[in-house]
Amino acid sequence: GVQPVDSGSDMFIFISPPGCTNCAEMEPVAKDVANTLGIPFVKTGFAQQMETPGFVLIYEDKFLGATGFDSEYSLKAQVCQMSGNEDICKEATETEAPPPPTPEVPKSDNPEAHAFVMSYCPYGLQFMKAYVPVIELLGEKADLQVNFVHYIMHEEKEATENTRMYCIQKEQREKFTDYLRCFVEDGNYEGCITEVGIDSAKLETCMQAADSEFEITKNLQESTERFPPYMVDAVLAQLYGVGGSPTFGINGQQVQVSRSPEAIKQAICSAFNTPPEECSQTLSSASEAPGFGPMGSGGGSESQAQC
Repeated sequence: GVQPVDSGSDMFIFISPPGCTNCAEMEPVAKDVANTLGIPFVKTGFAQQMETPGFVLIYEDKFLGATGFDSEYSLKAQVCQMSGNEDICKEATETEAPPPPTPEVPKSDNPEAHAFVMSYCPYGLQFMKAYVPVIELLGEKADLQVNFVHYIMHEEKEATENTRMYCIQKEQREKFTDYLRCFVEDGNYEGCITEVGIDSAKLETCMQAADSEFEITKNLQESTERFPPYMVDAVLAQLYGVGGSPTFGINGQQVQVSRSPEAIKQAICSAFNTPPEECSQTLSSASEAPGFGPMGSGGGSESQAQC
């Protein structure tokens, strides 16, 4: 193809935020992408802590977007989609794609699904955004739960929020999805408790009981491990082989699923002996974006990244 005339404005900006775990590994990959596109590579920092890098792409005089990525595949696939550059698209197809679908899930009359998350993990939030519409659709027909990974990575606030969610789900379940919808926007749990009409005295009593039953504060204060144990769902997490947030399982088996409401719905619907009529309703097939932000805004990649 003919190379466009370089107007000097085209560039690939690599965003390396504080707390990024794979920026050093991804930077050379990003440089290669800029080279393939024939545009300058610029590296910049970021104000917020993030676990993965991001990029801004200005190509052929057009601002094409800004997004995060967690692997060579998600970077090249997104740049291919944005730019239509044949060389990048070819590289994207040659790079290892996300894992193949999991073997079939055992069926039952009333499937039991567990989404193991950490309440402050960007990818856990991404999964919860996609899962909430499914709980709202199928919650009467299947046992759909939010559960918690058996260790804490995001400090005391995460242990407290996990316990808060555990208690709302356990004792005020009819308000749980409304609370999650509110919380994933910006993490303002106090505002969400008020907005959704959670009984805060009942919640406080439950949280104190859980704290002593599962030794939550004790483990946070006394554990010598880098990530202190969080025992609320620890037994279940071990049964499902949980190794990060999110991990999804149905009827005792771990399942890899895209982080869109429709993909999660299909996985659960495939686990019914006789799927209910709700399964014929179509939900959004756009992958949710990681981190806090409004539900249903899409923008996520097909990746299987975890905390």
